[in-house]
Amino acid sequence: MASKRVTATYTPQERIEILGLAEQVGPTEAAKRKGVPRGTVTGWRSQAKDRAQRQPVAQPAQEQPLTPAAVRKRLSSKRVARVYTPSEKASALELVQQLGVTEAHKRTGISRFSLHEWGRIHDLAMQGQGVSDPLVDETTPKSDRDARILAEWQKHPGLGPSQIRNQLRRGGFKVSVRTVRMVMEEHGYVLPKVKRKEAHDQRYEAIRPNQLWHMDFLQRHIHKQKISVLFIVDDFSRYIPGFAMWDEDRSEAVLECFEQAVSRHGKPESVMSDGGAAFWAWRGVSRFSRVLEEMGIDQIVAKVPQHNGKLEVLNANVQKELFNQERFFDLGEAAARLRAWVAFYNLRRTHHALGGLLVPADRYFGRSDEVLAQIEAGAVPDGIGEPIAVAERMLDVIRVTSRAGKVELWMMGQRVWSQTSMP
Repeated sequence: MASKRVTATYTPQERIEILGLAEQVGPTEAAKRKGVPRGTVTGWRSQAKDRAQRQPVAQPAQEQPLTPAAVRKRLSSKRVARVYTPSEKASALELVQQLGVTEAHKRTGISRFSLHEWGRIHDLAMQGQGVSDPLVDETTPKSDRDARILAEWQKHPGLGPSQIRNQLRRGGFKVSVRTVRMVMEEHGYVLPKVKRKEAHDQRYEAIRPNQLWHMDFLQRHIHKQKISVLFIVDDFSRYIPGFAMWDEDRSEAVLECFEQAVSRHGKPESVMSDGGAAFWAWRGVSRFSRVLEEMGIDQIVAKVPQHNGKLEVLNANVQKELFNQERFFDLGEAAARLRAWVAFYNLRRTHHALGGLLVPADRYFGRSDEVLAQIEAGAVPDGIGEPIAVAERMLDVIRVTSRAGKVELWMMGQRVWSQTSMP
């Protein structure tokens, strides 16, 4: 009967002696002298080097030979696992949803087991099965966290979870998109159904402010009165240097709005718009084309809507965040609220295309590095941007309204008289 091969075992002291000899005469000669396989000696040396790199041992100025206890400690040292914050876990799980576990593991360096486990525990927590959600920051009380999220959402009800997260991050409060969405859904938020359109591959972006401006009209109705809102957007920063509200898509609106924007921010190198009659004349030369020619500005006509896509996105945002959220008393109030929204968009609203933390004014006025440095230092970059000119501020001092057939008089936002109070 064939005898079984017995695997040799070595004590820590024997390993130390063999490794010490290998340092003097090399692993091959040490293996021959001690009767140990050469692969075993090289494997011990490799393990010792890996442990030394992960947990280096401070040596004195004059290098001393390692004692048996020091070598034993180096051989038995364990790798320390990294601790991830809830925001890092949430970002990793978002990558898992978008790209899959394998690709998320390659990009983040987090093990596949951890990604699977975090996702499983988070799903159980969302189902209310009494486990601790790994995406919840335990250092911030849940009530305070939810209050901050709901307060920001109440101020800007048209913003979605990712935008609310960015607003909070700019204000110095870190939270994941998953957590924001969870809190908002608990309080009535419904994820909108978005129709995905086939994307085009002709993407571009200007390399400096005022290199390219986009112009386009947006049509809405205020109490059955049709209005046309004209926006001018800087391609590089998404900043709005000019806007106007008229009753129709008129060339007068284009000229007036454009000239005011140029007088305030300087002229652009080129302007892009669609082929509407207010911008372009297919027969002859339009008034706007003549003005651009006199100023030495190139005019570009977008052949497809996607070429003017940055302004299409702006039109969708203003409808979602302003026109679909509020009911206006009259056109004057609509104009005032539009002016306030543009100021918020330029100076306070973070933009996904700018990295999620910057607002258009930061990039337009060359303050991106300054703002990012303040955010990284834990400061709140309030007050950075262009303030609204005093001449452009509007306040309703006196207003006469009718509610349920009764006339009311309001002053400075307070009701001072009502027809119902009359005897």
